[in-house]
Amino acid sequence: MPVRPRQVLRATRLPATFALLLTALTLAGAQPRPVTPRGPLDAQEQNNIAVFRKLSPSVVHITTLAQQRDFFSRNVTEVPSGTGSGFLWDEQGHIVTNFHVIRGASAAKVTLSDQSSYDAALVGVDPDRDLAVLRIAAPREKLQPVPMGASKDLQVGQTVYAIGNPFGLDQTLTRGIVSALNREIESMTQRTIRGAIQTDAAINPGNSGGPLLDSAGRLIGVNTSIYSPSGGSNGIGFAIPADEVNRVVPQLIKHGRVIRPALGLTAGTDQLRQVLRLPKGVVLIGLRPGGGAQRAGLQPFMRGRDGRIVGGDVITAVNGKPVGDLDELLNELEERQVGDKVTLSVWNGGKTRQVQAQLTSD
Repeated sequence: MPVRPRQVLRATRLPATFALLLTALTLAGAQPRPVTPRGPLDAQEQNNIAVFRKLSPSVVHITTLAQQRDFFSRNVTEVPSGTGSGFLWDEQGHIVTNFHVIRGASAAKVTLSDQSSYDAALVGVDPDRDLAVLRIAAPREKLQPVPMGASKDLQVGQTVYAIGNPFGLDQTLTRGIVSALNREIESMTQRTIRGAIQTDAAINPGNSGGPLLDSAGRLIGVNTSIYSPSGGSNGIGFAIPADEVNRVVPQLIKHGRVIRPALGLTAGTDQLRQVLRLPKGVVLIGLRPGGGAQRAGLQPFMRGRDGRIVGGDVITAVNGKPVGDLDELLNELEERQVGDKVTLSVWNGGKTRQVQAQLTSD
């Protein structure tokens, strides 16, 4: 027998008391839930917060500018060309960043953590170490230098922090560990930067030039690059060690460049060394008059009047430490001062002799 509509309504109608109860429960669920107390932050969280609060005022955002000429009016204007990070070095307004951050720029602006901006003047650069120093004229009370640390006693596994401006986002903190030490990375001049710190703290485009800090908030490195086929942070970042930064930056502030100890020589290519079947080392093809190598009596390879190559010297070691090419020789010399004397192992015609040479400025 078919069911009549009146019977259907009676079957689905809710009792009045049940409907009121359902309404009350619905209204109760629409109210904000009480917050569950979480208790104190753990020690790691507290340190994260403390480091960021203390050091973020020391980190700056750098915007580089490039000149652009209007095609029709021929007027020249400056337009943003890139961004990066940096940090306050001292109370005189000196700012440290990477050379590649400001490379090719016609001008730069520095934005502090309080969003005040200042025109930056270029003080000095060291492309071989990918470091640069700028200076701003900001009020003293806004200049809070990053505390200086050391990199020589770092250990794999230590906690590190990176503060910077990845993708133009101001004041970003990432945390990780020292994942390896004594790495070698290549600067924009193809010189090897030795002793680089490897970290898994996220270092993205825009972090370059920012500080790498230890858990005490001290500078232990300058973030400079990532290893990433995709260009994003894949867990391997590199920083220039603080000991190297502390050696280079004062020279950039004082001289505008790094005054390196040198021997005053010109080296041949590795291809030339292989063609001539010479041992690994620095093949001399030129000497600067008055330089340490010339005064020590070293002889370069040269061509005779008949066009044939006349044999010369190959530097194979410095103070007993082998050097396989010019880059390794320069790295050894940079650990010394102008005026120091070094003992060179010099190969010539199958025989090796020891020569003492005094280092001059480059």
